[in-house]
Amino acid sequence: MIAIAVGSLFLITACNSNTNKKEEKTQKEETMKNEKDELDAIFPKGQKGPAEFFTGNAHNFGFEIDSVFTTVAGNVYFEPGARSNWHSHASGQILIITDGVGYHQIEGQPIETIKKGDIVQCPPNVRHWHGASPEVGLQQIYVVPNIEKGVVDWQEAVTDEQYQK
Repeated sequence: MIAIAVGSLFLITACNSNTNKKEEKTQKEETMKNEKDELDAIFPKGQKGPAEFFTGNAHNFGFEIDSVFTTVAGNVYFEPGARSNWHSHASGQILIITDGVGYHQIEGQPIETIKKGDIVQCPPNVRHWHGASPEVGLQQIYVVPNIEKGVVDWQEAVTDEQYQK
């Protein structure tokens, strides 16, 4: 009789242990899912870019300006169809595409399609623009070095005709 009671207690404990492990696994999977969701948006959306510099909705989240390395960096999210004006940077610019699909064009060259994982180098004092594709947004990190030479020289808007080439 004692053996049956001990055996029953063992089975009950084992079943409860498996149930607890399943609950723990479910909780762990849910935590991982939530963490993954948070990683999809690495940075806050940021401030809406002014219409005088952007066509459509673009949002900028600037990182802290670095006075030691004289560099400015930040994250820009372009909603579908949004794009920057033509502009240039005295020391050039590096774009790291972190999500989505978009376009980049250096004046006089064909439009380049850019996507997650691409790195774009904009040479110093060269006019260019960048933004999202018409169907998909674009998220990028920008780095502008040597800001003592200037950050950006904004110019005219990219026309719909230029954007659609």
